[in-house]
Amino acid sequence: MRDLFFVAFLGAFFLAGFKRPFLLIAVYAYIDIVSPQRLSYFLLNSIPISFIAFVAAVGSWMLVDDKKDCRLSARQAILLLLLAWCAYTTMTADFPINAATKWGWVWKAMLFAIFLPVTLRTRLRIEALALFMVLCASTIIINGGMKTALSGGGYGVLNLMVDNNSGLYEGSIISTVAISLIPLILWLSRHGTVFPPDWRVRLFAYALCFACLLMPIGTEARTGLVCIAVLAGLMLMRSKRRFLYGPLMALAALAAIPFLPASFTQRMSTIENHSQDESASTRLAVWKWTLDYVKDHPGGGGFDNYLQNKFTYVMQERVIDAAGSRMEKRMITDHGRAYHSAYFEMLGEQGYFGFVLWGLLHLICFIRTEAIRRMYRARDGDEAWVSPFALALQQGHVIYMVGSLFVGIAYQPFIFMMLSLQIGLDTYLTRKRKLAARRPLFPATPVAQGSVA
Repeated sequence: MRDLFFVAFLGAFFLAGFKRPFLLIAVYAYIDIVSPQRLSYFLLNSIPISFIAFVAAVGSWMLVDDKKDCRLSARQAILLLLLAWCAYTTMTADFPINAATKWGWVWKAMLFAIFLPVTLRTRLRIEALALFMVLCASTIIINGGMKTALSGGGYGVLNLMVDNNSGLYEGSIISTVAISLIPLILWLSRHGTVFPPDWRVRLFAYALCFACLLMPIGTEARTGLVCIAVLAGLMLMRSKRRFLYGPLMALAALAAIPFLPASFTQRMSTIENHSQDESASTRLAVWKWTLDYVKDHPGGGGFDNYLQNKFTYVMQERVIDAAGSRMEKRMITDHGRAYHSAYFEMLGEQGYFGFVLWGLLHLICFIRTEAIRRMYRARDGDEAWVSPFALALQQGHVIYMVGSLFVGIAYQPFIFMMLSLQIGLDTYLTRKRKLAARRPLFPATPVAQGSVA
C-alpha cells in the first residue's frame, strides 16, 4: 500500500510539473531530501527516480524556461571546478570501486547545485524552493519529534521511518539540518507569500521549530546540542533585548534538564572529556591520520580513502572493583574509520586543492549574504523580505558548517541546495538592480490626443 501511495504521489507531482515546469525542480528536491525510494518496499527501488527527475528538471528548463540574462556566477564556476576535480580524484582513487559508488550520487548533487541558481529568477521561485526544503525535511523531523516526545528516543534507537542509517536519516545529520532550518522556518512564518502568514502558519512554524529542537534529544547527537548553542548565540546577537533573553534562555535550558532522558544527559556529559569517550577519541585519531596522509598525498586519495587508515590511541576509562573506583589507560588499535568531519573528509579525499575550493565556496557565500543583508536592511515595501531572508540563510549556513565539524557531510545535497538558494538570491537581486538602473531618470511625457507630435 505504501508503494502504491508513493508511486501515485510522484506520478501526480511529475504531471503537475509538465504544466508548471519549475515543479520538476521541486520533485528533484523532494527525492533528494526525503529519498522515497528508501521508504518503498520494491516498486521505487527498481526505478532510477532521482536520475529521471534530474533529466526532467534540466530538460524542461532548456525547452520552455526563460533564459534571458542567464549567466554563471563566480561561485557556480568554483562548484564546476570542484566537480571536475572530484571527477579526477575518482579516476585516480585509492579505492576505485568505493569511489565510483560515492561519485554516483555526488556528481548529481553538485551539478544540480550549479544548475539550480539559473532557474531562480523570481521571488516566488526562491521562496518556493526554500519552502520545499523545509517541508521535505519536516517529513523526517516531525516523525522524529513525535517519537521523541512519546518515547524519549535514544542513541541509535530512534527510527526515522527507515532502518538505513544514511543521508538525512542519520541522527547527527538530521539534528544538524533540523537546527539549521529554524531561521528559515521563522522567516517563512513572517514573510512567506505561498502560505500567507496567519495564526495557523505561525502555529505550525513554532511547532515545527519545537520538533527541530527535539531532534538532538531523540537522536542523542552531541552535534545537535552544539548547533543549538550556536543558534542561540546567533539569535541573541541580532536581538535588541539580548541581556533579557539570554538569562531567560539559560534558565529555560536548566529547567528542561530534569525532563530530559537520563541517557541523553549522560551522553552529553562526554563532551567535557573526549579522552573518556571512544567515539571522540577515534575521531581525533582519524583527523591526525588525515593530516599525515595529505602531507604525503597532497592531491587527496579520492572518495572513501579513509578505508586504509589504521591507528593506535590511548583512552581513559573508569574501572570499579573491590579496591574502589579508578581511572585506567588502555591502548586501542582501530582501522577503516570514517572521517566524522566534513572538513577532514574534503581534505583527505580531495587534497589541498579541493579543500581550498570548497572552503572558498562557503566563504564567498557567507560574505555575499552578509553584503545583501546590509544592503537591504533599511528597505521596506516589496524589498522588506530580502534582508531577513539573507540573514536566515546565513544563520542556517553557519549552523550547518559548525555541525559539519563533527559530521562527514561535505557533499550532502541539502547544503548544496542551501548554497544554491544564496547564489540564486544574489543573482536575482543583481538582475533587479541592473533593470532599475536602465530606467530613464526622466521618462518621456506621453503625447496628448489631438496634439501635434
